[in-house]
Amino acid sequence: MTRLSLALPDGHPGGDFLVIGARGADDLSPLDPARTRIQQGHFPDHRALAARGFQVAPVVEGRFDAALAVLPRAKAEGRARIADAASRLSPGAVLWIDGQKTDGIDSMLRDLRRLAPVDEVHSKAHGKIFRVTVPVGDWLPPDWSARAQEVAPGFVTRPGVFSADGVDPGSAMLAQALPDRMPTRVVDLGAGWGWLSAQALTRPGIEVIHLVEADHAALESARDNIADPRARFHWADARDFTLSEPVNGVIMNPPFHDGRAADPRIGADFIAAAARLLTGAGRLWMVANRHLPYEAVLSQHFAQVTELRGDNRFKVIEATGAGRGAARKGRR
Repeated sequence: MTRLSLALPDGHPGGDFLVIGARGADDLSPLDPARTRIQQGHFPDHRALAARGFQVAPVVEGRFDAALAVLPRAKAEGRARIADAASRLSPGAVLWIDGQKTDGIDSMLRDLRRLAPVDEVHSKAHGKIFRVTVPVGDWLPPDWSARAQEVAPGFVTRPGVFSADGVDPGSAMLAQALPDRMPTRVVDLGAGWGWLSAQALTRPGIEVIHLVEADHAALESARDNIADPRARFHWADARDFTLSEPVNGVIMNPPFHDGRAADPRIGADFIAAAARLLTGAGRLWMVANRHLPYEAVLSQHFAQVTELRGDNRFKVIEATGAGRGAARKGRR
């Protein structure tokens, strides 16, 4: 029995139910899909939930009879989810909070006990779910609500996005390694809040740059940060992103975590996607943590792989000859 099943032993509680932050594989079996709306801005999870028959959107509007907020890793984002859910409920309505110990559910429980009536605390599978009864008035601190913050001159981020507090040092190293003149058609895979694309756009050459990002909040920040008409924004999973015509440049700082779990396969899938998007004469520039073993994967998809610069934390790699790597040679 899952935590949600412990909280809702009789199934759907009745009325319209809002869920904020459920992942694609989460057990939501107590809920009636016809009376449930899910707010999920991470594209792979959004797609998985929609495939299960749920009504899901990156931003859900309206008011609800009850809600569930699922805690993410980032504390500020978790608070923003709770504030968002609470703002859709009337006083006396039920707001469930669910999360893992590693995502701060215990500290969130302590915080909310000081702010509102809390009961029905259930512990299972290294986490907790508990019930908050929404009080009358403005009961949550105002700084819990999500708001954009400026983290560099002209650049804003939102709670929970990658490197929300400033420019990622790996991206900064990659930007320094980009050529003086960029290719004409470029894709930024996993573009985040747009800083790397903005740096690329300062160099001559680019006619169009496609920012591809799975995190809807990050992409909205990128839209705020880049007004250049050459920029195109795509809410999509970079691993299966396609274009009608190939490009001659790809830049990327691929993620290597799924939640808290390290998963280098994500970066490997980004490399394969870059090779599919590029012309044979195109070039890939990527940055990765020093310890990640991407060179073998790059050699599977590209004819030439060169480390341009690096230190004990990061390495910047250039790859050319897309589609002429070991994988193609092995098929001959």
